Amino acid sequence: MIQAGDDLITIILTSLKTAHFDLQDNDVVVITSKIISKSEGKRVDLKTVEPNAEALELADEVNKDPRVVELVLRESTMVSRKAPNVLITQHRLGFVSANAGIDQSNVGEDEHVLLLPDDPDKNAEDIRRQLSESLNVKIGVVISDSHGRPFRMGNVGVAIGVAGLPALLDLRGDTDLFGRELRASIQGYADMIASSANLVSGEGNEGRPVTVVRGLQFTDTEGRASDLNRPPEQDLYR
Repeated sequence: MIQAGDDLITIILTSLKTAHFDLQDNDVVVITSKIISKSEGKRVDLKTVEPNAEALELADEVNKDPRVVELVLRESTMVSRKAPNVLITQHRLGFVSANAGIDQSNVGEDEHVLLLPDDPDKNAEDIRRQLSESLNVKIGVVISDSHGRPFRMGNVGVAIGVAGLPALLDLRGDTDLFGRELRASIQGYADMIASSANLVSGEGNEGRPVTVVRGLQFTDTEGRASDLNRPPEQDLYR
């Protein structure tokens, strides 16, 4: 179990060696945000949280623990939607998600929650650079989390940190099977990678927070997870 202050690079390198697994060029290492948060000491003891008046009022509306709501508000820039048992906010990193990504699963202790990392794009770049230098390979890194979707049931993996690969693939100008030009096709490339890895890493007791996605061919374009956030002027639903 990852603890605050643990050196994730050393742990990943040791795990690769133990598994006799060599990274190759164009591999993408997908790391769950949870172990990044744990290593950064983002665990919060709810007994230390004092909710303010706004959090108390909102908690009563949504039927949630006021201490958790207080943390959600601290981690958010705005409340997008609220209803009994539902609190959707815009996270300080720019994306919209439930409860600002605050989670209690796989944290260990009761009355403790885990916040998202401070800067997942920086985490991704630091890990990419150190793994690339240590192993002499050219790889991409995605920091993943699981999000629900407003008009679809079920959670999927999404990228909240990206390094060494494009976050978006703009296919406009390419052609379909019949030669028709694509005019609106932009893929959430890093999200698709995160969701693929989520099939292996899981969200329960699998204990597989690091996944390697192999066989992709991507350009040298440097993407960031912030590229995936839809600009407010294009958002018809928020």
